[in-house]
Amino acid sequence: MSDLVERIVELEMRLAFQDDTVQQLNSVAVDQAQRIENLERRLEQVLADLRALRGLLYADSAAETPPPHY
Repeated sequence: MSDLVERIVELEMRLAFQDDTVQQLNSVAVDQAQRIENLERRLEQVLADLRALRGLLYADSAAETPPPHY
């Protein structure tokens, strides 16, 4: 009977360790999901800024007057 009790105690310890590991992994996954969402928002803002700058660049070159020798 002692051997059976030892096995049960060992299994309970392993289960407790696995529960802790799952909770830690879940916490990391939630943190990473939040960071990814933040990075996606920042990337969208950078892309919007780039599009605006590109629009300004092409708009300025089209509005320039031709050089005097034309």
